[in-house]
Amino acid sequence: GKATLAEEVGVLLCDVGDAGSLATMAKQTRLVLNCVGPYRFFGEPVVEACVENGASCIDISGEPQFLEGMYLKYNEKAAEKGVYVVGSCGFDSIPADMGVLYTRDKLKGTLTAVESFLSVKSGPEGVCIHDGTWKSAVYGLADEDNLRKLRKQIGYAPVPVVGAKLKKRGFLFYNQEFKEYCIQFMGSDGSVVKRTQRYLHTELQESPVQYGAYVNIGGLGSVIKLMFAGMLFLLLVKFNFGRKLLTKYPEFFSAGRFTKEGPTQKQMDGTSFTMTFFGEGYSEGQDPQNGKPNVKICTEVKGPEPGYIATPIAMVQAAVSLLEDAASLPKRGGVYSPGAAFSKTKLIDRLNKRGVEFSVISKPEV
Repeated sequence: GKATLAEEVGVLLCDVGDAGSLATMAKQTRLVLNCVGPYRFFGEPVVEACVENGASCIDISGEPQFLEGMYLKYNEKAAEKGVYVVGSCGFDSIPADMGVLYTRDKLKGTLTAVESFLSVKSGPEGVCIHDGTWKSAVYGLADEDNLRKLRKQIGYAPVPVVGAKLKKRGFLFYNQEFKEYCIQFMGSDGSVVKRTQRYLHTELQESPVQYGAYVNIGGLGSVIKLMFAGMLFLLLVKFNFGRKLLTKYPEFFSAGRFTKEGPTQKQMDGTSFTMTFFGEGYSEGQDPQNGKPNVKICTEVKGPEPGYIATPIAMVQAAVSLLEDAASLPKRGGVYSPGAAFSKTKLIDRLNKRGVEFSVISKPEV
């Protein structure tokens, strides 16, 4: 039953506005890799076609409302059909989700809490991201109320707190480990990791891990720039005309970080990321419900430019894992987060061989 690659791959034309063309595509494959965002506008027809026609589907969405909406609408149908729909299989959120699981597996004892800190380094050409990601952020922030309603509709079971409660940090703070200011990570990592931990706890009775996601932004100058840009963004995103301005002139409102052209090859070649995980827990034999955590661990995931090099690596290796590690996937189909789908597979080994590297590091190396 293993998939074999054809020597030549043809081109199939399909359109998210044409359900028939999507169905024709889905009927011809075991797995669709969907890269077309913003997913809130273009994602659901692909998921629906795949589920209805018996194909699995993965995407690189970092949009919680889309990801959780697909869970609400298609989880049961996907389970009936025996297909897997796995969202956020790019930079959002494989490094974070699999990184927490890697940290848990490397700690001798019970991991109870992890904080991750993302650093992105760029060369002289700077960093640039395509405006599709910008649009996802604009519409996602504008629609936060509906995300809250969606979560009420799903009726998530609360994830129990094991061990000492992880203290929530302020939106902006100074990190002594990195000697930099940090902010909360605004992407989907936090919600994706929580979904994974809930699944592993409720379905596999594994001890859940608390998680906080942050990003390093640099010195005081970076903080001031970010505060001005952030206040303007949050003001404009509330109004229809503001959203039109933000999506029409992404380069202006993001100080050149987001453009309609996306990054140049030189920019991609000069950019890399490191995500550092600080974990704490209880040594073997120690009851996590009594006393303070008594063991710590530091791990990291590092790789090339996140959006256009690391993301396709992550997505393709997730696809290979879904096809080749089928016996290690959850027993039934459904809509899953990456960690829920791939926790028992060889995904981390595959990523390590292709330049997205997971490792345990000591304190001096940080």
